[in-house]
Amino acid sequence: MEEQPQALELETFSAHREWTQDGLPVLTAELSLPRPVDRKHRTAKRLDRFYQVQCRAYLRYCEQFLFPYASQLCHQALENSQTLPVCTASLTYRVTRNQDGILSLYTQTREVCGAAPFLQRHGDTWNLATGFPVPLSVCFPRRAPVKKLLCAAAAEEITRQESMGISRYHENWRKELRRSFNAQNYYLTGEGLTFFWQMHAIAPATEGIPAFTLSFGAQGCQLPDVSRL
Repeated sequence: MEEQPQALELETFSAHREWTQDGLPVLTAELSLPRPVDRKHRTAKRLDRFYQVQCRAYLRYCEQFLFPYASQLCHQALENSQTLPVCTASLTYRVTRNQDGILSLYTQTREVCGAAPFLQRHGDTWNLATGFPVPLSVCFPRRAPVKKLLCAAAAEEITRQESMGISRYHENWRKELRRSFNAQNYYLTGEGLTFFWQMHAIAPATEGIPAFTLSFGAQGCQLPDVSRL
């Protein structure tokens, strides 16, 4: 029987791609994703496959969607004798918790192509015993109204930030909180559960990706016991 890991030793897998048009570089992509150092355990194998697939999928996205757009911008700039645009794409990650049988992290893309940077984030929380994702619901008591609790916590923090002039959100952010809530948009840290909304969903682009943290113990929030999953 395989020993169940409490943490996973990781290294960074990196990739670089450049797409050219008529000999001119029009798009570059930089990727860095986690990779288990020891890939013998079934969980390590599963996570390795997952992030390798994510790497290939993002490169295909760059080639099929961003590259044609970057080529068009380059062509227009040459026709109008303008400065060539700098188009870049990146996929990075950050580990936020790696202990107690749980690995939690987020990956984030950043694209700059003729406009302001566009960000998108994806949260991953893994049960290291099984190699399967940990659903948001197990971070709360059974039948807890998770969406309602997290939207209320976010609303309280948004109200505080706006009253202090720290951040700015859309006028109808209360409705947008509920409408664009995604139970997959979360990760665990040493302090608690961080949940977030994508760029543009509830706030202007200048606010980036709005993220909020609910401490363990607040509103029933708890660190999942993976031995029971």
